[in-house]
Amino acid sequence: MSTQAAPAANASPSPWPTVARAVALLTVSISLLLTAFAWPSVRSSVHDVPIAVAGPAPAPAVKQITQILDQRLPDGFEVTEVANTAAAEQLIRDRKVYGAIDLTSGTPQVITASAGSTAVVQTLNSIATGLSQAQGPSTAVAARDLIPLPADDPRGAGLAAGALPLVMGGLLAALLLTRLVRGSVRRVTGAFAFAITGGLAVAAILQFWLGSLDGSYWANCGAIALTIAATSLTILGLESTLGYVGFGLGAATMMLIGNPLSGAGTAPEMLPGWSGTLGQLLPPGAGGQLLRSTAFFDGHGATRSAVVLATWLTLGMVLCLADNLRRRPTATATVEDAAAQPAMHATL
Repeated sequence: MSTQAAPAANASPSPWPTVARAVALLTVSISLLLTAFAWPSVRSSVHDVPIAVAGPAPAPAVKQITQILDQRLPDGFEVTEVANTAAAEQLIRDRKVYGAIDLTSGTPQVITASAGSTAVVQTLNSIATGLSQAQGPSTAVAARDLIPLPADDPRGAGLAAGALPLVMGGLLAALLLTRLVRGSVRRVTGAFAFAITGGLAVAAILQFWLGSLDGSYWANCGAIALTIAATSLTILGLESTLGYVGFGLGAATMMLIGNPLSGAGTAPEMLPGWSGTLGQLLPPGAGGQLLRSTAFFDGHGATRSAVVLATWLTLGMVLCLADNLRRRPTATATVEDAAAQPAMHATL
């Protein structure tokens, strides 16, 4: 006759201090979530955004434009002075500046690159309106988009929205691999395999279905795959070293710090204080910038982002494989002890 466990209803209720601790933990958690996601957006502003001003040297007009920029947005722009339009456009294509104000033709012209950041474009267009008013009612300052976003996604919504799924994909890969796969080498192999298939799938959706990406499909696949691999392997490495604590640390770093500070929806320079710089040192931010470079700028400006992602990927692999080497001697000793048992019994 089988026996059944006592019903859970008979268990004594938790003490009230336990309830109080749970409520306090939930309150802290929701406060951290709100701070992580809302603070960068609310405090977003233009500061030290690199732009170029093109004009012949010496050009009093260049100094005048710089003064107007400082008056309208103090410390908003980091200005690079160039001699002509071609030099300004080359800086934009190389992703060294977000846009330019061209004074070489007499009438100011604002050159933008919406593929680099729609938020910066909006700011520069407002500057163009201000310059038109300063020049007089009969003078219209032209605005030209040198590197536009695709016609199917002119606001860049797909690219901005794709940042979170990339982080979630790396996190879910680490979660499933730790639950379903045993062995560090097999987990690393699984992470690389998923990064490749995930890169192929995500790039196809963004480029061929939603029309949010231009450029080489294979280069975009590589950028996405590198981002997924860096995220998943970092979390796997931390989990293999620190267990559940490492998994939680890695997930929190990617989700609560890396994703909000990635600057995918605006630009790293528009995030408050040091947060934009920090975001570019984490996989979500570096991955977003790398994808913009491959999709719209022929790979220009991709080196730093690729190095950041490769560093995180390497760190994750080292942690995983180091844990594998640490466990191997213990496993070998266990097998040898098990094999020695029959021999000892036979001798006796």
